[in-house]
Amino acid sequence: MRDWMAEARQLHANSIVLDMHADTPQRFVDESWAFEEDLRGGHLSLPTAQIGGLDGEFFAAWVEPHEWAGHYAERTRALIEGIHAQVAAGAMQLCLTSRDVLEAKAAGQFAALIGIEGGHSIEGSLQLLEEFYARGVRYMTLTWSNTNEWADSSGDVARHGGLTELGRDVVRTMNRLGMIVDVSHVSDATFWDVMKVAKGPVIASHSSARALTTAPRNLTDEMMRAVAASGGIVGINFFPAFIDEEWRAAWNALKPERAARHTEVAHEFRERGEAVPFHISDAVDREYSAKIGRAPFRSLIDHLLHALEVVGPDHVGIGTDFDGIPEPPEGIDSAADLPKVTAALLEAGVSPDDMKKVLGGNLLRVLDATSR
Repeated sequence: MRDWMAEARQLHANSIVLDMHADTPQRFVDESWAFEEDLRGGHLSLPTAQIGGLDGEFFAAWVEPHEWAGHYAERTRALIEGIHAQVAAGAMQLCLTSRDVLEAKAAGQFAALIGIEGGHSIEGSLQLLEEFYARGVRYMTLTWSNTNEWADSSGDVARHGGLTELGRDVVRTMNRLGMIVDVSHVSDATFWDVMKVAKGPVIASHSSARALTTAPRNLTDEMMRAVAASGGIVGINFFPAFIDEEWRAAWNALKPERAARHTEVAHEFRERGEAVPFHISDAVDREYSAKIGRAPFRSLIDHLLHALEVVGPDHVGIGTDFDGIPEPPEGIDSAADLPKVTAALLEAGVSPDDMKKVLGGNLLRVLDATSR
């Protein structure tokens, strides 16, 4: 009987394996946690990456828009500096280009790439965008779940009908700098505005298939094809609410109860005038996720196979959303389990050469095409 896991582990060892999105920097800053330590409740650490054959990560600087209102840039700087501190401590190597990633792999170092999740981080300032690029940021999602002053989000009320003129300037500036434009979280109107303005590859770092799960965060097949036509990548998200329709319905049904619990937990922080740390609110979401149970592993594989069918192996990647979601699907507890995904896709008929593209080759190509 063929040992798909053994083949997957060997393929990881012989490939560049990169995850397009994880929210781990909050742990560096808020929990004083080091990447080389044991997980302590997270999904990604250096030990789990080594077990899973993960060579590098796009670490997202995500600023919760309500908790950090009025301090978006300040919080973004802190998260970016948290990544730089891990680099300085020797836990990882900062990478700005595909060559940097390859050199990190050759040296046995974990490759750290930096992204921003949510255009509110730049506070409407192109100068801040340039500052963050200078500190190593190589992609930005134009929105998070909140509509900002220049782009509408898929998770909020539309105010602009897509991109404003400032939003178009943001996209043009990102293209000029060599920062990858990321359309995860944007509204449909914003997506299509981006595709009219952007030059070169556009990515969706952590979005799944709306044809299978109707979350507005997911991409339609037409959107996937547009991303592919730009030369970009669709990174499939591991959050059960984006990959399993039944789980999504159960999660949404718990929203009122979950919100009440969030308010209760936040009370002591509100009294002190402090932002609620993500790991505190995440504990609530994990509590309610546990009530539903794990989504089937097959749901994740179905989304990956669907994307491969729609846009082909040159335009699909992995965007786990580790450390930003309460729980991945069944069988995926941490980065150590990533070979299970590869094994399932190999067993489903995806060739080793195509898997190398999905695992990281496609992202290296986009970095090459975007770098200045």
